[in-house]
This record gives sequence, C-alpha cells and structure tokens, in this order.
Amino acid sequence: MAFRPLIIIAVFIAGSVASFAVVPKGFVSVKGHALYRDNAPYYFVGANYWYGSLLGLEKDKKRGVERLRRELDFLKAHGVTNLRLMAGAEGTGLLNGVTRVGPSLQPSAGKFDESILDGLDLMLYEMSKRRMTAVIFLSNNWEWSGGFQQYLIWNGMISDKWLTAKPTWDELRDNVAKFYSCTACKAGYDAQVKIVLSRRNKYSGKRYIDDPTIMAWELANEPRPMRPAANDAYAKWIADSAAMIKKLDPNHLVTTGHEGRIGTESLDLYKMVHTDPNIDYLTIHIWPKNWGWFTNGKMAQGFNNATRETDTYISENLGVAVKLEKPLVIEEFGLPRDGQSFSTEAGTTLRDKYFGGILSLIGGRTGGNSYVAGANFWAFGGTARPRKGQLFWKPGDELMGDPPMEEQGLNSVFDSDISTWQIIKNVSRSIGKR
Repeated sequence: MAFRPLIIIAVFIAGSVASFAVVPKGFVSVKGHALYRDNAPYYFVGANYWYGSLLGLEKDKKRGVERLRRELDFLKAHGVTNLRLMAGAEGTGLLNGVTRVGPSLQPSAGKFDESILDGLDLMLYEMSKRRMTAVIFLSNNWEWSGGFQQYLIWNGMISDKWLTAKPTWDELRDNVAKFYSCTACKAGYDAQVKIVLSRRNKYSGKRYIDDPTIMAWELANEPRPMRPAANDAYAKWIADSAAMIKKLDPNHLVTTGHEGRIGTESLDLYKMVHTDPNIDYLTIHIWPKNWGWFTNGKMAQGFNNATRETDTYISENLGVAVKLEKPLVIEEFGLPRDGQSFSTEAGTTLRDKYFGGILSLIGGRTGGNSYVAGANFWAFGGTARPRKGQLFWKPGDELMGDPPMEEQGLNSVFDSDISTWQIIKNVSRSIGKR
C-alpha cells in the first residue's frame, strides 16, 4: 500500500529543543512537533489493548494475570511499545441494549469501587518492567463502557429507556450532544478523573502522577460534539478538562482521543480544540468500513478506494498538526479479515497491506523528523478466540479487541496472525534504527 509523499512531512524546527524545560527521566514529553523520551525522539508502534486493565481482576489466574504477562511479552517481542488502555467503565448492565464491559469503576453515580483500579495498577507495573508506555482514556463517547450516556441517564438528561433500547443514529447524536451542557454530568466525569489521577499503584508504590510508564491521559474515547449546536460547549469542555488534568498532573501529556475531521464534521473545529496549549498532541482514528469507504461485504472490490480515502484523510488532518506544530498519533485504525470473516482461519492479506501503509508513516521514511509520532492498530486480541457460531460477546467469554457491541473477531489481531506480526515487527525495527 503506497501513500502519497505529501503526507510524509519531514522538518526540523531549529532551536526548539533548547526552549523546553527539563523533563523527569523516563517521562514522554513534546519538543516542537515530536515526542521525546530521555532526550531522544520517541516513535512507536502501538496497539489498542483497552481490556488489558481488566485482566488482572480475573479470579482465574490463567485467564487473568498469566494471560496478561504472556501477552505483554508477546507484544514487546514483536515491537509494540505503546498501549492504549481504558481507565474504567461507568455503570453496569445494559446500555443501548449492549452488555457493557466491566467490572465498573463507577457502578452508580458518584460511588466508586477503587479496587477495580487494581487491574490498571497491575497493567502499569508489568508494562514498566518491559519499558512500555500507556495512553489511558478516561471516559467514552460510546455505550460499550458506559461513558457519556451513563452520566446523562444518571442526571435525568435522557430517559433510562436507553439502557435497553437501541437508539437510531440521529437519536444517539441528540442524546450524547447534551453531555457538554450538563453541569452535573461534567462534574461526575471530573470526579472520576480525580479518582484515577490521585491513585497510588499498589504494586509499584508510585503515584500515577509520578509514573513515567504513563505517556498521556486522554479525555475520552472518541469525544464528538455529535450535533453542531453543541460545538461551543464541546470546545469549552475540552479546554476545561485538559486544564483540570494538567493542574492535577503536570508531569504527563494530555490529548483528546479524537477521530479527526470526521469526529467534528469540521476541520476548523478539530484545529481549534487542538490549539489549546494544554493539548500536547493530536490524534486521529481511521475506520474505512464504518465510514463507508467500501461497500459492506465487498471489501476487496473497494480496497483501492479505501486506501485513497485513508490517504486523503491522513493528509488533511496531518496538515492541522503541521500548522499547530504538534505531533500526531494515528491511534486507531482497523480493517476486517479477508472476506470480512470473523474466523481466525481467514487470511489477512488486505489488512496486512493496509497496516503496512499506515505504519510506514511513523517517524518519516524520507529522513529527518516526522509529525507522525506513532500508530496504534485496533485492536490486540491476544490469545482469545471467537466462539464458533456466536457473533457477539457474552458475560464469561474471554475479552478480545472487539468490544461487546461488535462481532467478535471483526477487527482483532490475534497472536496467531503471523504475517501481520511480521509487518509490525519489521516497522518497529526500522524505527529503532533511526
């Protein structure tokens, strides 16, 4: 898969490094348009591993801590050094008729089960042994972990019928857009953020704010205004939340968890919210299937169009990063297996081509420094496997990269996907040689 040269931008901002304060050893920082760690540019191949922070809570050690350690060893051996994780879910049971992930950090409004963070403690402790870094998202625009809709239901802003009813796309947009003007909802979000950021890791003894394993705090997974009428309130929430986090924790980076222009339906709004000095770097997500870049069921026929659209999308969002002189991370991208099969027996020929094209952008391939600091594929499925004859996740099933509302095996990259891992490993090696 070949991307046009225009999206690979290599520039050096003279003198930018000298103008920044000294950062504690091991912490990731931003200098000009690049991420740095220990006074060297920091580029990475990453993975989405949202369920990693839940594995340590499993009573069965084989399904829990032992699986976690095996999977982290596997990831490290194959060149993955950055993981995107979930801090905790809000609420319990169904939301939009989907069984959300858990156990929940905030089972009911304002009531926290802080023992749930034991799983994140273990995750960070094990990652630190392998010199990996984490990006931790603090809530969710979508239903599968509670997120904004749960705050809205708790505060009577939307009906609790949405616990079991599935909204249309327009209904969902109307509902979630209300979060940004709901004072009580935002206060609930703030309370959860403060619980997480005030945590001391039970395994390492380090306060989270002092742990260099954490690269960045992320406001939420894919926060969208959802309706243009919410744009101003949305922008204010991003600014207020980023400022709050920076005040609580000046050591770590802060980012949005944004999808890019499609997430705001406006490139200008995407630029505006990332202009904020408390937002350290930009993110984009890329979803060819969800965004209709190929006809569902005809991925092979539409693959070339999907790559062209991806090309254009990266270019336009990268252009914003260049104007703002901030790094960009392509922190979600995924593609189904060949034939859009959910079976691990299906090939990954098209996915491998797609991954190879995106991963090739990390760190620049024409020399110099690049604005593309890293890329996290969606998502690591590890040693779990889809159940034959069962499309969706059920309580008791092992967790994998596909959340409960999606077909299990849809986008997960399993440890058995040898050709995909070879591409990932090769790119990681080439980054390490630069």
